[in-house]
Amino acid sequence: MGKRRAETIADEIEELIFGGTFAEGTRLDEHALAVRFGVSRTPIREALQKLTLPGLVTHIPNRGVFVHQPGPVELMEMFEVMAELEAAAGRLAARRISTAALDDLRAANARCREAVAAQDADAYYLQNETFHQIIYAQSGNSFLRAEALRLHRRLRPFRRHQLRLRGRMAQSMAEHEAIVAALEQGRAAAAADALRSHVAVQGEKFHHLISSLRPAAE
Repeated sequence: MGKRRAETIADEIEELIFGGTFAEGTRLDEHALAVRFGVSRTPIREALQKLTLPGLVTHIPNRGVFVHQPGPVELMEMFEVMAELEAAAGRLAARRISTAALDDLRAANARCREAVAAQDADAYYLQNETFHQIIYAQSGNSFLRAEALRLHRRLRPFRRHQLRLRGRMAQSMAEHEAIVAALEQGRAAAAADALRSHVAVQGEKFHHLISSLRPAAE
């Protein structure tokens, strides 16, 4: 229960950062946040620790925790690497994925489809995480899986946020279908290309991400 509460608080603080309530450089006071959310300081500390991983906050010894937003170059670089890790995982998974894992992938995709129908971006993202994690595991490469999971966790707020761009969930769903088809048919190059394109942020997606960061940076 405590862990889930910390995760919920982390998500809510994330929204306050993206919405500009907590601007770049703002010191996040544990006591004030505990009062705001009606909890003790323990889940607040845990929530802030979760936000340190994606770089949304930074801890400065003897000073406290401060809001931090990555710049456009840093964000683009992280997504470029993520796209290549996903492509590598897809290429390997196309050769190694099990029948049971393909069933799990189809099931996660079906739940994504339900979330699109309900226009529930948060529910979609939860199933989207499962979808990608199956592919990482089925790559059969434990080092690649660990690196992909690490960067995936770091980019989680930004990947989740860009799903709110109008039409993005439906577009993402279509990309999922192409990924599943390539994996089912064992087409390694097609799976790699589909995943790379799915994860890369460019054009409208990237401009949306950058514009969503502006309220916190201004």
